[in-house]
Amino acid sequence: MDDLNILVIGGGIGGLTAAIALRQKGHSVTVIERDPDWSVYGVGIIQQSNVIRAMSALGLLDDYLSAGVPFDNIAIHTPDGTKVAEIPAPRLTEKYPANVGIGRPALHKVLGDRTKASGADVRLGVIANEIDDLGNRVRVSFSDGKTEEFDIVIGADGVYSDTRQKIMPDAEKPEFTGQSVWRYNFKRPDDLNALHVYNGPTGIGLVPISKELMYMYVTTPEPDKPVYETAGMAQTMREKLSAAPPQIQKLAAEITDDEGVVYRPLEQMMLYGDWHSGRVVLLGDAVHATTPHLGQGAGMAIEDSLVLADELSNHDTPEAAFKAFRNRRFDRCKYIVEKSLAICHGQLGKGPPVDNAEATHEMFAIVSQPI
Repeated sequence: MDDLNILVIGGGIGGLTAAIALRQKGHSVTVIERDPDWSVYGVGIIQQSNVIRAMSALGLLDDYLSAGVPFDNIAIHTPDGTKVAEIPAPRLTEKYPANVGIGRPALHKVLGDRTKASGADVRLGVIANEIDDLGNRVRVSFSDGKTEEFDIVIGADGVYSDTRQKIMPDAEKPEFTGQSVWRYNFKRPDDLNALHVYNGPTGIGLVPISKELMYMYVTTPEPDKPVYETAGMAQTMREKLSAAPPQIQKLAAEITDDEGVVYRPLEQMMLYGDWHSGRVVLLGDAVHATTPHLGQGAGMAIEDSLVLADELSNHDTPEAAFKAFRNRRFDRCKYIVEKSLAICHGQLGKGPPVDNAEATHEMFAIVSQPI
């Protein structure tokens, strides 16, 4: 199919990379984002070798790398802080690093700037109120009072996808895992040139994201899914690290800014049935929301974008393209969701402990395969 008029719902990582990939194929693209400020979390994200390969395919690699910091290894530590392994990650793009740490605002700027430069129409503060599949097109009524028709609609609106609820009201729903993640930015030491992972019931990681900054993530048991007020958040995060290794406790003393703490309960879901209904298809967290234990949530959404754009070009009907898209993506995304959840459950005592070094090695072997 050529020259499609496509609506992308959601202006996050999946939605923006979908817009870029679709514009590369010559389609007309409109992106709507409900947040009028187009804001993102002010912490970082890990992007692994498969994402670097995908960024190359999107023509974004140089801008992307200049906004982050490269690293090749993952250092694994026991709960007492002893480093027991350092795993080299595979390089999938010649002459480029295996991994990149990048601040979410920096990544968002790279993707947003390229989306707008590509000629996509980006509309902020707009919601799709009604999605009416007419069979040969989709009529969408927007919150700004406009009604327009599109050849297809892509729901890239996250784990709580309103698009999914509209087209598949009986589909799987997100489930709270019993664990939450805390994130905080720190000054990056000169010798921090790898992702450092600390095993234990409280999972901890240190991730370089720029020449000046790194961030810490901390996964903690939160069985009652508590809500924490912003005031006092820094102290609460420090308390969560009271039994951490000495080097982490030393860093924890620097957690002083309540506004700088980003806290999120971890939820997951996997859509095991179809990923589309008629001319409306879902991607990213809307179909396979994963916990962050393997660092592949954003990577799976970015790969989705490339594959969907590819399959739309390879087939004569949306139905055929959407089925082929799901078939290419299902096994890999299912593995990431279920293996990440197994690591989570191991930390919570809900399942057998998972060896992080072994899981990381296995994950690299899988995501190194072509998409």
